[in-house]
Parts: sequence; C-alpha cells; structure tokens
Amino acid sequence: MNRTDRLFAIVLELQRKGLQRAEDLAATFEVSKRTIYRDIQALSEVGVPIGAITHKGYFLEEDYFLPPLSFTTDEALMLALGGEFMAQNFDAQYRVAAYSAYRKIDAVLPGKLRDEVGYLKENISFFATNALEETQFEHLRQLRWAIMARSTVRLRYSKKLAEPNEPVSLIREVDPYSLARLANDWLFMGYCHLRQAIRVFRLARIDQLTVLENTFDRPVNFKPDWIKPNETRTTVVRVLFDAAVVRWILESRPYSVVAEEKTSDGLLMTLEVRQEREILQWLLSWGGHVRVLEPESLRTMIFKEVEQMLENYNQRRV
Repeated sequence: MNRTDRLFAIVLELQRKGLQRAEDLAATFEVSKRTIYRDIQALSEVGVPIGAITHKGYFLEEDYFLPPLSFTTDEALMLALGGEFMAQNFDAQYRVAAYSAYRKIDAVLPGKLRDEVGYLKENISFFATNALEETQFEHLRQLRWAIMARSTVRLRYSKKLAEPNEPVSLIREVDPYSLARLANDWLFMGYCHLRQAIRVFRLARIDQLTVLENTFDRPVNFKPDWIKPNETRTTVVRVLFDAAVVRWILESRPYSVVAEEKTSDGLLMTLEVRQEREILQWLLSWGGHVRVLEPESLRTMIFKEVEQMLENYNQRRV
C-alpha cells in the first residue's frame, strides 16, 4: 500500500472504529509507529481534524465527512461478488439488503467501470453445494438476531456421534456468540449450558430453535477460533495413504489433521479426534489406498466394517 492510499485508509479506520492507538494502526497497516506518527501529522497539516488523548490514541472529530467514495475495478468487484455470495447463502432479509447495497454501488460507478465490473461479475461465480432448506434459513435468521440481541436460544440438536447410552437428539440451551460459513456448512459457536463450555453446532443438525427472553453477556475477551478444535480431542490417529491418492487427500483433509509427512510410501497423516467413529467413514471412502497404523481399536473397527460389507454383498450373490 502506497502512502497516499494509507493516509486515506487511516481516516477511514478512525471514522469506522473511533479511538485508535498508534500501535493499533501500525499493526493494521503493517508499518512502524514512527510512520503512523508522521502520517497523522501529514493528515493534520492538510486539515483533517484528528484529535488525540494521551495514552489512549487518536480520534476523528465529530461532524467530519469524507468526500464521496470512489472505487477501483477490483474494489467494486469484491463488493459485488461479496454481496452476491451473501445473497445466495443468507436469509431473505440479508438477501434483499445485499442486492440493494449492490444497486447503490452500481448506480454511482462511472460507465466504463460499471461495464468492467458487470462483465467480471457475470463470469466469476460462487455456488454452495449444500443448499439450505426454508427451515434452515429461518434458523439462520433467528441465530443472527440472537447474536445481535445477546439472547439465549433453546434448540433440539441431533448428534451424529452420540456418547454411549446418550440419546441422539438433545435439548440444549446455548448463548450464541458467532456464526461462520465453513466449506458447505453454516456453523455457530456459543456457550452450551448443558456442557458448561463453548461448543460448535451445525445448522443442518438443528431440528427446532426458539429464541428465549433470557439474555447473556459475552466474555469481553472472546474471539472465535474456527480452526482450533473447541472440544477435547485425545485420540491420536496415524494413517498412511498411497502416493497415488496424495493429491486428492490434500484436497479433502478433515479439520482434525494436526500433522502431515510425505514419505517414500505415501502420505503419513496424524489426526486428533474425540472418538474413532468420527473419522471412520472418511477413511473407508479411500478403500484400499489407506492403512491405519494406530490406534489398534480403529484398525479393528475398520476390519469389522469391511467384514459387514463383504457379508452384505455375499448375501446379494446368493
């Protein structure tokens, strides 16, 4: 980012976030604090009303407005594609908002830029392979509102891998903290009153959802981490894949992978899971191209599954 763009971006950052320390701005724009000091001085010299509070940071004086925004082709395209993606993958209210926002952007673009963005928008597309059902769109709308209002939700949630002697479907009360679209699924993260810990839930496994009158205070230091496992994963699985399928394995690696090593025999992969069954179907999908090295309990489980498959096919032949 050149200096002119950075100066403009600093004003936008102050307008958007309010009070900002020099070290915060330096981290945002990946420059030194000394550079930020010089930038603030330069902005002040050209008349931008920037105030400062000792040991707290800089702020933009009230009633200061930037001139009308102008977009590059790349900026306008990103806004257009982002709106299109959200329109396809969010509930009806946000779908309408996304299309409305794009129309406003499109209306102020110069003719040549509008044509460029329109052409690229027609030829760059995003598609979600798992289309949401109407009830899921409604649950998504309720969750979005509950996150904003900090309202607890009650839901009937079906677990794919229930613990022994535990029903598959349970009633949970959850304080929803954050939503995320990962791969083909909508997930939400929140404090589960049943487990008394933060848990992640899949939208597709929610059978019923009610927003309660109870409200909650989200921890001030909470930051959603969708990559780091949020549940204890104590079972270590080591598997070896044939070299012939390594490329395809890397395209579909599960989130539980913690280490990978290419060897002369193929790809050695280490995973950490809660229980063996959550990885069983994925391993079986690779047929004879994968070999479980440990734990022995998973090897036995796969052997029994293969035996059952053979029995099923032998019955068909009889």
